[in-house]
This record gives sequence, structure tokens and C-alpha cells, in this order.
Amino acid sequence: MSKEVTCEWCGAEATTGSGTVYWELPDGSRAVEITEAPAVICSECGMVYQTDNVTKEIEDQLFLVDTKKIGSSIGFMELMELPRLLKRNYFDFSS
Repeated sequence: MSKEVTCEWCGAEATTGSGTVYWELPDGSRAVEITEAPAVICSECGMVYQTDNVTKEIEDQLFLVDTKKIGSSIGFMELMELPRLLKRNYFDFSS
């Protein structure tokens, strides 16, 4: 279900939805396609983007899982459900 939010790019009303993103793995070895990633979709300026929270979720998860088990494409929920090698990102000092 989509909800209305404010577009961070143009300030217009936008909706939440999902989209496909491409992400470089933390080791820089390759990029993967992540489908059905939560997104903000603005019909005014045309931007489709991930919030800072979703970006952090993806980056942390890619850092904490065995990326060798990820093919060239993975669904967002499938990625989030992969078992972690560590409980948390111990190199993230932002929180």
C-alpha cells in the first residue's frame, strides 16, 4: 500500500512504492540488482529514490551477509532475510 510523502528533490507530494536498484558490493567486486526495493516515487519531477533508512538497511545487510551467495539479482525481502555473519555492522559509528 502506498502512502503520501514529500519528495526530497522537488518538495512535491510523492508516494511510496518499490523499484529496482543496482548496488555495488562492499568489496567492490561486482554490482547486484535488487528488485522490489522500497522507494519514493514522485510524479512531479520523475524521481524514484530510496530513503536514507532504506539505503542504510541495504548497505548494512550487504556488509553483514555472505555476498558470494547472492546471484546477479535478488529481491529486497530475500536480501533482508539472508543470515548475517555478524549481528550488526561494528564499523558503523553513526548511531
